[in-house]
Amino acid sequence: MLATPLETVKRGRGDIARIGAIVSELEALEVIVGLPLSLSGSRTASTEDAVGFAQRLAKAVSVPVRMIDERLSTVSAQSSMHASGRTTKSSRGQIDQAAATVILQQALDVERASEAPPGTLVQPTIGTTP
Repeated sequence: MLATPLETVKRGRGDIARIGAIVSELEALEVIVGLPLSLSGSRTASTEDAVGFAQRLAKAVSVPVRMIDERLSTVSAQSSMHASGRTTKSSRGQIDQAAATVILQQALDVERASEAPPGTLVQPTIGTTP
């Protein structure tokens, strides 16, 4: 199985609903959310934001939501873009998609190698709405 970009869903009003619609339309088996950690592996404000988002998403969709360490995914994506002759400034949107593809491919590779679901399963937040 190979990860490919589908659609970039901007964070903000309607994001959870749109992702839920994509999950339904494509009959997705699970959702992977990047877990932004510092290079040392410690949690940051971005980590907490991503975890909160993943919890709200887990409440809204009918499939498991898992978080995958995303350290260096953007660096990897930027390297690929530069290798193809694109600059970071002119390809910000494509870099985000490429980074998401790197994260998903990493999850698929881990699952294939370990025969176990990748990352950490997210528990839905109780009492909040998406």
